Order: sequence, then C-alpha cells, then structure tokens
Amino acid sequence: DELDAFTAELRSHYAMPAQLASMIAAMPTDAQPMHVLRTAVSALALHDPSPNANSPEEARAKAIRILGCAPAIVAAFDRRRRGLEPVAPDASLSFAANFLYMLNGEKPTETMERAFDICMILHADHGLNNSTFTARVVISTLSDVYSALTAAIGSLRGPLHGGANEGVMHMLNEIPDLSDVEPYIMGKIERKEKIMGFGHRVYKAKDPRAKDLQGLAKQLAEDTGNADLYAKSHAIETIMERELAAKGIYPNVDFYSATTYHCIGLRLDLFTPMFALSRLGGWAGHVIEQLTDNRLFRPKAQYVGPHGVSYTPINER
Repeated sequence: DELDAFTAELRSHYAMPAQLASMIAAMPTDAQPMHVLRTAVSALALHDPSPNANSPEEARAKAIRILGCAPAIVAAFDRRRRGLEPVAPDASLSFAANFLYMLNGEKPTETMERAFDICMILHADHGLNNSTFTARVVISTLSDVYSALTAAIGSLRGPLHGGANEGVMHMLNEIPDLSDVEPYIMGKIERKEKIMGFGHRVYKAKDPRAKDLQGLAKQLAEDTGNADLYAKSHAIETIMERELAAKGIYPNVDFYSATTYHCIGLRLDLFTPMFALSRLGGWAGHVIEQLTDNRLFRPKAQYVGPHGVSYTPINER
C-alpha cells in the first residue's frame, strides 16, 4: 500500500543525525526558532552522501528525510532553551502526534492531535506563494533540495508571509478586553495601519482556510479556557467586515491560526515554525515538479530610474 510505505519511510527519519542534535544543543538559547530551523535544514546536507543528486526519485527521498526530522529540530531546540532534555521521537505516533510528544514530553490527546493535523493540512500548500516561488527559483538553477527548502524557510520567516500569525497574536495580546476591541481596531483603521491576519494577494473574499480554522479555533478555545481569545478574534472580524469588506479585505489563513496554535499550547515564536513544518511537504512537491520539467527562472528587469544622467568622476563628487 502506497500510504503505508510512505508513512513507514517518513517515520524512519523522525530522529535527526546525532551530530545535528549536538549542533542544536550548542546554539544560543535566545536564537529565533525559524533561524534554527533554517540553519539545521541547510546543515542536513552535510549528512547526505549525495546532497546534489537531483533525480525526481532522489529529490523525493531527500524531501522525506527533511520532512521527517524537521519536527525533532524544532522540538529539541525549544526544550533546550527551556532547560529541558530533548524527547526522543516515537515512530508509533503520527507526524502531528510525534511532534507534540517531542515538544511537551507527553502524548497529546486525540483532540489536540487532530487539531494540529488539520492545521498542517490547511497550511501544506497554497499555489505559487512567495516561499514556494522561492523554492522553485532556487531549484531551477539545478541547485539542491536542501538549498531550495532552506531558501523557502527564509522567505516564510518574513512578517508579510508566514510570520503574520505571530503578528496576529501580538495584536490580540495588546487588546486587554473584549470591550477594547472596537477602539483598538478603529484606531488602526483611522491611522491606516496594517491589521495582521487580514487581506490576501489572491482572495478578495474570506480565505476558505480561515473558515475551517475559525471553527477549530472556537472549539479549542472553549475546551482550553481561552473563550475570551476567540471572542476578541471574532469581534475583530466583525468590525473589519463592517469597515473594510467593500475593499475586499477579509481574514486570511493567519488570523484564526494564531488562536488555534495558542490553544494547542505553542509558544508564540513557534507559530511560524509550525507553518514551515506544514509547508515543507508542499515546497518539496513543487521542487520535484520543477525538476521533472525544468526551465531556469530569469525574469527581465524594467528600468524605472532617471534617464540622461551624466557621470561625475569620483574625485569630483
């Protein structure tokens, strides 16, 4: 069975190389988790006897290897910085459950496992977004899978891409109470400030992923005693719909994922790494697809600067 074979192969890579684990243990505990993940994925190439092999079959094997041990990288670093020993992976657990187990040291409930699994599915792929485009551009040079995925992680880290979910949580934390939502949001609108978690370069309606995450966030918030957090989120959406729906500004995938991740128990700076763990499979699929029918990306540039400018010798400037 194809699924069973894939699952077995993925689980065989749950544990990272011992040398990589030592490298993570030596990293500064105040490092940003996305920087750690980016560096570690790049370093995985050092433990591959043929890191430059790029046939579709070899690229697939490398992608599964990276995807399999990436959760261990994030979990090990997070535990180290909290003064805890890393937890060895459990190959009997699902991808989602194993990550939560390595992170928290105890097996998650079925509800938490399913919630995290849904989050990962919804974040797995989404067209030619910035990080996916980055991965395809890099591999189009016939670089290697490690370089392509490392570059994609670097792209995702930005606050206008994957880092937006952290911005949403910062915003929710800045609002003391439900009664403060209206003046807070209206103030931002009047000052023409960006409201994190709203707007999309493709969707001019509510992001369909946000619809699924909203229901998940609501249920988890009720189950974990965070009903106030969901209430603030819903109030923000109501105000934004009233004020900016006419401009096509609606919740995107980041808006309700913030509440969902918080209720699952993730620390704030792990939100974007969770996005990366989810998107690794999507990036890998695009990389393999690019390799099967490759064309080098080389867009033309259009000069928009001044014309007719004379050159001034350096000693006359």
